[in-house]
Parts: sequence; C-alpha cells; structure tokens
Amino acid sequence: MTYEEIKKNEEVNAFMKKGNANLGVLGYTDHSQAHTGFVAERAAYILREFGYSDHEIELAKIAGYMHDIGNAVNRKHHAEYGALLANRILEKTDMPLEDRITVVAAIGNHDESTGGAMDAISAALIIADKTDVRRSRVREQDKSAFDIHDRVNYAVTKSDVTVSEDKKVILLELDIDEEICTMYEYFDIFLTRMMMSRGAAEMLGAKFKLRVNGEKVL
Repeated sequence: MTYEEIKKNEEVNAFMKKGNANLGVLGYTDHSQAHTGFVAERAAYILREFGYSDHEIELAKIAGYMHDIGNAVNRKHHAEYGALLANRILEKTDMPLEDRITVVAAIGNHDESTGGAMDAISAALIIADKTDVRRSRVREQDKSAFDIHDRVNYAVTKSDVTVSEDKKVILLELDIDEEICTMYEYFDIFLTRMMMSRGAAEMLGAKFKLRVNGEKVL
C-alpha cells in the first residue's frame, strides 16, 4: 500500500468528503484533500530533513492524508474515530500489520485535546497538521461574517515551515496582518497547537520555534 494508492482510494476520499462537508456546516475551515495532501507533504518534508527512511516517510504521508477521515463520524474525538476507520480500511490492503498500527496510532494521537507524539511518524503528522494555517483555508467569503478561526487564518499572508537539521530546529514563520487578527486572537486559537508541536519536535530531537512578523515568539 502506497501513498499514491491511498490518494485514489474511493473509501478514504468518501469519508474525507463527508467529513469536510460536516465541518463546513459547523463553520470550520477547509479540511478537504487540499489540507490533508498539504499535511502529508509537509510531514514527509520534516522526516526527510531529519534523515528518516523512505519507508517511514511513506507511512507519514499515508497517515497525513488519512488523518481527518474521522470528521465524517463526529468532530469531537475525530482522531480516535479516524484511527478506527483507517484500521478497517487498511486491513483490507497489503499493508503489513506493524505499519498499519503505526499509521493508526499517528492518526489517533494527532488532536491536541487527547493526543500527543508517540513516535517519529506521529510527531511529523502533528507538526504538519498544526502548522497548516493559511488564508486559503477560509471558506466564508463575506469578511463581515468571519469568526475568530476565519480571521486568524485569513490574516496569515505567509506561512512557511523550515527544518534546520544541523541546529535541530523546526521553525514556523508567519506573516500576520494585525489589522485583521490581533496576536491575542492568534494565540487564543493556536497556543495549545503550538505547544503540541513543541512536544512533537522534542520527539524528533529538535526544538520548535515560532517567528511572527520577523519577531521570535516561541
């Protein structure tokens, strides 16, 4: 079972489509394949920069693409629901049991309310997911109707993650338009996610740092 095969899996994409639709009704930002594909590639980038094997990178990409399918069941505990769904889907493939367990564990532990990094795969998934803040994730077109999540994402005009393997640093660099979103609002939404990313970076033997508008914040 490969990442390219997972991206074409009818069942995975059906759950993802329904989950994204559910979150749209609830007022959440985009959680479609645009998000999960982005997470998969960023997780791969992180592990690649730290010298992990192609096999581990492939597992991180699969976990990244599948990590939000649990939203089709319910937003609350979506990570755990997603893990159960992923296990059922992957057990019908040729993926070895150990790899399936690794992917399922990463999915089940990616949410900040109940999870945390357990290994390199889950750590890369967490960092990739929690750092995906960008204007294009906002669904609402009417700015007067923005809630705090919309404002925080819409205010981000630049979002880059870079890895310094020699310095053991994972850096999230953001440019935020503070006329749209105050720094207080940003941290009201993202502080727990940034702290989770810090713990995930430690699992990789690195430090997580945040720079906003050129200034070191975390």
